[in-house]
Amino acid sequence: MEQGRAREQARPPYASVASATTPASLRVPEQARGEQVRGEQVRGEHTHSEPPAPRPAVQRHSVRGQILEALRAALVDGQLVPGQVYSAPALGARFGVSATPVREAMQQLAIEGAVEVVPNRGFRVSQRGPRELAELAEVRALIEVPVMLRLARTVPPARWCALRPLAEAAVAAAAVGDRASYAESDRAFHSAVLALCGNEQLVMVADDLHRRSQWPLGNTPATHRADLLADAAEHTALLDALIAQDLTVVQSLVREHFTGAES
Repeated sequence: MEQGRAREQARPPYASVASATTPASLRVPEQARGEQVRGEQVRGEHTHSEPPAPRPAVQRHSVRGQILEALRAALVDGQLVPGQVYSAPALGARFGVSATPVREAMQQLAIEGAVEVVPNRGFRVSQRGPRELAELAEVRALIEVPVMLRLARTVPPARWCALRPLAEAAVAAAAVGDRASYAESDRAFHSAVLALCGNEQLVMVADDLHRRSQWPLGNTPATHRADLLADAAEHTALLDALIAQDLTVVQSLVREHFTGAES
């Protein structure tokens, strides 16, 4: 019995499999990397009189979802370079996971148009030009501008005040030049505004278009912090005008916001 306790005390803890040198936006949370290890621990802890605890069915989807979000952040941040080919095993090694969830996440990005499949090699990050960005801005304007103007006439100021933290989060991300965090905050603000119309399908379509417009263009410099701050300031000014119910200013800001996205 004493020998058993001594062996338990000498057993080393499980170590993380992720590299400490992996960039922040390419890291998967410790929870996702440790799921398989914890599953082994759970299987070893049940008694003979108890059935082994089943592994949650959502674990694989959770890892894939976290990998997908990390890849999206890397796309926005420019760590996945337009035109370059990346293999699932190589990215899996950077994330500290197997190639399977990376491959599944990349397949979703291929559906969204962010990457294209290169047989027997991996996935190439799509190269986009200014024309595609302008087309996305035009379609977004056709969807969002009429909705925002209608909401400006019908939504009470208190509802707009509740969105203030979202606008401030975008400003905070822009202030430190965090493009990935700003992209999330930017979409969160627009989605929250559009959600007030009560049309879930519209919100999903608009969010997909918005996400596509955030991917960097090929052979162009990354977005500067000053550009992010200017864009975030438009959110704050728009919210102020909505709270004040100044429809003239709202209309001007909304149209200018999308016109600026085309340039």
